[in-house]
Amino acid sequence: MSTLSLDAEALYAELLAGVRSLLQPDTVLVGIWSGGAWLAERLHAELSRPGEPGVISSALHRDDYGQRGLAGGGDATRLPFAIDGTRILLIDDVLYTGRTIRAAINELYDFGRPRAVDLAVLVDRGGRELPIQASFAAAKVALPAAHRLRLARADGGRFAFSVETSA
Repeated sequence: MSTLSLDAEALYAELLAGVRSLLQPDTVLVGIWSGGAWLAERLHAELSRPGEPGVISSALHRDDYGQRGLAGGGDATRLPFAIDGTRILLIDDVLYTGRTIRAAINELYDFGRPRAVDLAVLVDRGGRELPIQASFAAAKVALPAAHRLRLARADGGRFAFSVETSA
């Protein structure tokens, strides 16, 4: 595992600014388990939003559920607000193929029909397999398909990136 030369904290500051421009008074934040949930939690606090952010798991709607099972936090969905008619800002750490976002949106619709769903991500690494695009991405990077970009959160809440290479 090697360290990528991306400053996660600097990108978080960019994400914070981008999210501010997407927010409306009735917007609620929902983070995708796990990196997106960490980001949504911190954004929610720093933006002084009312209530608490939601967390959504993509595990049960993934097209590779048979191989992965609940590896993606299948019991992690927590939506402490009504979904019907709500404006949702979905937050994730890395956007790659679009499969996780599709699965998270399917999970979201199991709880109701939002008025609108926007997506904000820390990093868009391209490589889309589905027609999904973020309304805001703090950075765009290109990585070989064999590399996986991971967000880590330290005990103090600071973020860092690492790159894993599959064999």
